Amino acid sequence: MAANTLSQGMVVSVQDREARNRKYIRIWLYLVLIVLATIVLVGGATRMTGSGLSITEWKPIHGIIPPFGHDQWMEEFDKYRQIPQYQRLNKGMSLAEFQQIFWWEWAHRFLARGVGFLVAVPLAFFWLTGRLERRLKPRMIFILALGALQGAVGWWMVASGLVDRVDVSQYRLATHLTLACIIFAAVMYVARGLAVYSEAPANRRIQRLAGWFVLLVFIQIYLGALVAGLDAGLSYNTWPLMDGAVIPGNLFPIQPIWHNFFESPKTVQFVHRCFAYFVLIVAIWQAVSTVRQDPGTTHARRAVLLVLLVTLQAAIGITTLLMQVPIGLGLLHQFFAIVILGFSVAHWRGTKGAYARETEVVAER
Repeated sequence: MAANTLSQGMVVSVQDREARNRKYIRIWLYLVLIVLATIVLVGGATRMTGSGLSITEWKPIHGIIPPFGHDQWMEEFDKYRQIPQYQRLNKGMSLAEFQQIFWWEWAHRFLARGVGFLVAVPLAFFWLTGRLERRLKPRMIFILALGALQGAVGWWMVASGLVDRVDVSQYRLATHLTLACIIFAAVMYVARGLAVYSEAPANRRIQRLAGWFVLLVFIQIYLGALVAGLDAGLSYNTWPLMDGAVIPGNLFPIQPIWHNFFESPKTVQFVHRCFAYFVLIVAIWQAVSTVRQDPGTTHARRAVLLVLLVTLQAAIGITTLLMQVPIGLGLLHQFFAIVILGFSVAHWRGTKGAYARETEVVAER
């Protein structure tokens, strides 16, 4: 009897410690999410202010130190004056004007470097002190690897605008933003897998629908990045009609036809609009289905709230278009896309419940 009591007490102690560790790791991952969202927002401001090509070299370590003094600033300015963006668009720009765009790009890169440390250092601490569960180790290493890849993709994107173009390739911009969103979603998924849920997991049908919805959000973000890369939001600024019609003409002026979906501003904007309607319809379908199958549950409430968020995002997008993309509304539209992505991933993970605790797995064995 005494031995059983002691054994039960040890299990409870281990479970309490595991719950405490999960709480600390979850708080850390939430901080990472805040910084990642900030990076996306600053990246959007960098693009909208035309600042992304102001730093013409990739210096992952040395680049953390900004220019000091007039000579160093002129050295950076001279490098910028060699690229097509300056020569074709910004010729005659003053040093003060260059500094304004430089700081946006520097801040974006600084935050990107900083989040690497924010992930790596606490990860090492939790790992080495035995606070990191076995299942989380490969997941966090994968997220770190994605972060390193994102740095390389970021430079690959910038490099596309240093030789023949005055801006970056929309293909590479969309890849860069989508990868950032994949990293954000991965961190959110792990963080919510460590949460404490009062509701039992939903059935498989609800789980699958929630997962598919996350994929739709990713696709819409990718399409939005193409719109941004082509400045497609600066034209056809009417709604609900586009170019005076429900389905505008001349959607496929480029040959081969598939190029229009990536290179024609008119086609890209039209596809982005239509897919937004589709995402809203699926969000409503998901909410109705979840409410019918699991009425009164947190799963149902999250699904309904997701509809409200998508509807608000649609309203922001329409307003942004009608006002010809002022920077404030453009950034709000991008920020809300991240909010919806994060919430949809959290909903998906919530339908599946938390990760099984290692103490529970051991007890079952």
